[in-house]
Amino acid sequence: MVVLVTGASGFLGSNVLEWLAVMGMPAIGIGRDAERCRAMERAGHAMIRRDLSLPLDEKIDTRLGRVDQIIHCAALSSPFGRLADFVAANVAATQNLVDFAKRRGVSRFVHISSPTVCFAFRDQIGLTEDAPLPEPVNHYARTKRAAEKIVLRAPKIHPVVLRPRGIYGAGDRTLLPRLVKAAQSRPLPLFRGGRAAIDLTHVDDVVDAVIAALAAPAQAEEQIFNVSGGEVLPVRRIADEACARAGLKPRWRPMPLLPAMLAAGVMERAALALPGRPEPPVTRYGLGLFAYAQSLDLSKAKRMLGWAPKIAFEQGLDRTFAARAPA
Repeated sequence: MVVLVTGASGFLGSNVLEWLAVMGMPAIGIGRDAERCRAMERAGHAMIRRDLSLPLDEKIDTRLGRVDQIIHCAALSSPFGRLADFVAANVAATQNLVDFAKRRGVSRFVHISSPTVCFAFRDQIGLTEDAPLPEPVNHYARTKRAAEKIVLRAPKIHPVVLRPRGIYGAGDRTLLPRLVKAAQSRPLPLFRGGRAAIDLTHVDDVVDAVIAALAAPAQAEEQIFNVSGGEVLPVRRIADEACARAGLKPRWRPMPLLPAMLAAGVMERAALALPGRPEPPVTRYGLGLFAYAQSLDLSKAKRMLGWAPKIAFEQGLDRTFAARAPA
């Protein structure tokens, strides 16, 4: 089996590619970041630099003619941006990859989605995969939901969809780095008496779930599975402990939620009118993560994939920040 990993120049995709190599599984990575693609090649990985919003076929690279399975990690993941950019990266790219998978007759297509498709401005504890989906909170949620539909409407590619929550770990440039950066520059908001909570996922647990999905029995096909670390932790504790590992002591400021949401909405509208539409300092989705309690029910993944998280948050932080410490 030769496995094609998209988003291989990104955080999750590069980790998946590295683990496949450790397991001795032949794999090819596709990525857009030229520098990171070169770094992966220097590490011994087969890489193709390609924008997946363009059609994909064997004429691009003869190695694509050997692909038997696909792990689709590539996506534009951001709380803010132009709809056209999200459609190209998350919808058009997924459709192109599904079309390629159909032509190749792949034996498994593992699609990495996101619990953001389920996000709502309310507490959601123990959310199951079949829960009714709310109105999309942003363009990312809207286009990831559309990508899920594209994949699940193609049974011939034997699809399995994973929704991993809040991926962190060594090499992450998004989740914990953004949190630490925010704590450096301003007090963090404390809404609703600090009731916000969430279940994050260490990248090694996500890779483990991907490998389980790749080898899952036919009954797992055309199914969606939640993936998380299984610990519902107060957001304040997550921020305090992550900042402590970074040598910071975050400041917290109790705030009423509604005025903050209104202000964030104004900032979003103002950003949309600026050249380049830069991400505003605060978004409504970002505030929502600091305001509400949310967790995923993992029983379906345990039952059908034989997967369960192994890495507790404290252990995950050790792995994350140990890699940043000087030798």
